[in-house]
Amino acid sequence: MKLSTRVGLAVGCTVPLLVLASGWLLLHLVAHDLRSAGAEHLRQRATALAPDARALLRASAGGRPRVADVRERHLFSAALDVGVRVEGAGTSFSGGPQPGGSARLPRPGAGPVTVRDGARTWQVLARQVRAGSARGTLWVFAPDTASRAQVRLVRRRVVLTALLAAPLSGLLAWGVASGVSAPLRRLTRRTAGLDPRTSGDRLGPERTGVTEVDELAATLRTVLARYDEQAARTAEALDTARSFSSAAAHELRTPLMSMGTNLDILGFPGLPDGDRDEVLADLRLEHARLLGLLVMLRELGRGDLVEAETFAPVDLGDVADAAVAEARRRDRDAGITLDAEPGLSVHGWEPGLRLLLDNLLGNALAHGRDATGAARIRVSVHRAGHDAVLAVTDQGPGIPREARPRVFERFRRGPDSTGSGLGLTLVAQQTALHRGSVVVADGPDGAGARFEVRLPLGGPARPGRRDWLIGTAAHGGTAGTNRSQSFPKEAS
Repeated sequence: MKLSTRVGLAVGCTVPLLVLASGWLLLHLVAHDLRSAGAEHLRQRATALAPDARALLRASAGGRPRVADVRERHLFSAALDVGVRVEGAGTSFSGGPQPGGSARLPRPGAGPVTVRDGARTWQVLARQVRAGSARGTLWVFAPDTASRAQVRLVRRRVVLTALLAAPLSGLLAWGVASGVSAPLRRLTRRTAGLDPRTSGDRLGPERTGVTEVDELAATLRTVLARYDEQAARTAEALDTARSFSSAAAHELRTPLMSMGTNLDILGFPGLPDGDRDEVLADLRLEHARLLGLLVMLRELGRGDLVEAETFAPVDLGDVADAAVAEARRRDRDAGITLDAEPGLSVHGWEPGLRLLLDNLLGNALAHGRDATGAARIRVSVHRAGHDAVLAVTDQGPGIPREARPRVFERFRRGPDSTGSGLGLTLVAQQTALHRGSVVVADGPDGAGARFEVRLPLGGPARPGRRDWLIGTAAHGGTAGTNRSQSFPKEAS
């Protein structure tokens, strides 16, 4: 059912009820006014008739019949439109319209009283009349017929008005509602042609002047914008899944083929124990590499799909302390020191920041050992202007300048590396996700390598670049004279 029809029916039913309710109140007010007017008229007539009633009582009490007859005629003439009755000692006079003798009349002193005589009702006013020693009672009567007729007339008119108001008010309300709902119908036609799956057309910021319709249009624009955003995120997720499967298939092919070859070798009869142990060691190494690769790909996908709602204030000192404690547990012989400024917080994704530090420490433990094979690593967290700086320094052979721009690319491994080639890619991903930058430089006194991550200390911001499973770290440029890989704070 249309809105205009609903409004028309609602008004068409409501208005007659209001008219009847108002008419009921009007009837009571009219009846009250008529009774008040009739009572006031009886009082005026009783006041005017009282002198003639006293004269009649005196004439009757003095034994003057002729004078009494004259007073009776005067009393009847003065009564005009009301009935009158006078009763006293030896006197009884009645004239004009009045109830029969069986009707019970009120006593003097009370106000106007309604008296019923069969089917008719009368208003009666009784007064005590004194004329010297003679006493009597004066009753004045007025029929209630006129008042009842006027009340019936008002009742008929109220009912007629209610009957006429039902269709007229319904039609009028339907017409008004149709006109008011016209902007809503136009909005319906505009939105009916929108199909987010096939077209990029959206509702424009047109104003109709009707607040509710404009608010509805704004809500629809917001819903469609959220749909577009979610559709884009779904497309990104699908691209990420496709890239994940492609990257996993490409990177897993070689170790799986190697594992298959080793398994074939194990199947040769009479294989020497030394060769068998060597093949098993290779299998364990390839298994560890596959497991590490899958874990790294999963973490890379998590970073690509993280939502802005997961970002919150993170204490970098606490994250660094937890990462260093875990690294010390993994390698108890490593010398890892931590210098963290207390209370330094950034707005970020805590699992991602922990992943960043874990991979920097893992890279330093794997490639940052000195000539004696010892790992001496220094981790520092401090403030530098409007940035928080995370630095991991080792005492290893360092990274050649010409190789530094490529160390953050996917699956970039050194000639002797047994890792997945994704550890530093995860570092670059989380840095870009937090709108920061990362550089690679020489360590103190030119020995080893120093990875320095700068993160902005500003408030909440939307995550930066999130296409690391699809693209590579080649979006970044070089930083300064050390030609180290750098990622701009603004997402590319």
